[in-house]
Amino acid sequence: MALLQHKRRLNPTVTLMEVSAPLIAKKAQPGQFIILRVDEHGERIPLTISDYDRERGTVTIIFQKVGLTTELLDRLEEGDDILDFVGPLGTPTDLLDREHPGLELGPVKRVAVIGGGVGCAIAYPQAKYLHARGVEVDVIAGFRSKDIVILEEEFKKACDHFYLTTDDGSCGEKGLVTDKLKTLIDSGIHYDAVIAIGPIIMMKFVCKTTEPYGIKTLVSLNPIMIDGTGMCGGCRVSVGGEMKFACVDGPDFDGHKVDFDELMTRNRAYQEREAETRRTHACRLMQKEVE
Repeated sequence: MALLQHKRRLNPTVTLMEVSAPLIAKKAQPGQFIILRVDEHGERIPLTISDYDRERGTVTIIFQKVGLTTELLDRLEEGDDILDFVGPLGTPTDLLDREHPGLELGPVKRVAVIGGGVGCAIAYPQAKYLHARGVEVDVIAGFRSKDIVILEEEFKKACDHFYLTTDDGSCGEKGLVTDKLKTLIDSGIHYDAVIAIGPIIMMKFVCKTTEPYGIKTLVSLNPIMIDGTGMCGGCRVSVGGEMKFACVDGPDFDGHKVDFDELMTRNRAYQEREAETRRTHACRLMQKEVE
């Protein structure tokens, strides 16, 4: 059981929560995730650790309301308990201190960290970690429009150069993150690596943008996940023609080797069932409103 200490709404559908979890905060690293269950009737869902404070013993998660569980989670208030809060899980994106098979980058002097939408919550700890260790970090954050922009000020403190793009041009530069990335590369900037985190389609086209330049590109994958320990096999992804489990082999992988089309197909497999569950369990949402 974990105590919700602080809650902040970042935009109408995205919420930040700071949770008291000393043991997780003690060992958490960028790129890792937790699995939580709101109550005894709930499903298990993975959420990436957006930040952590070892001294205060807290872990920060940022999530978007997209289904029943995230809706129930969003109904919690400061002082409430989260029944299950387990982690840290997954392999850290420790680019400087540790080698990961297939992800070795060697010395990195300048890195582009790209976040799309709520994926910026996962990109933020990567940028913060690298920037704090002397790596020159360029952040490109992309959103559909101004009203859903999150973590702008936090990113500015965690990088050397910050670029904001919106699809409709309502904030920052109009265009896609891939447009800005290509412009920066073509201007003569040399990136030792690119880290892309966001919608699958965004990560796919970031990888297509960097591949002709031979720039190592890491992506954080978000397949369907249940136990987070490699036992269920639900989070399997094809990487370089081999089957990998995102929960234990990832969630970070060499983006140039990921079968993104297969990943998108698998992630759509339960969309109808998810919508049905939300409808049939509307009573749980109403009960939370009464409470």
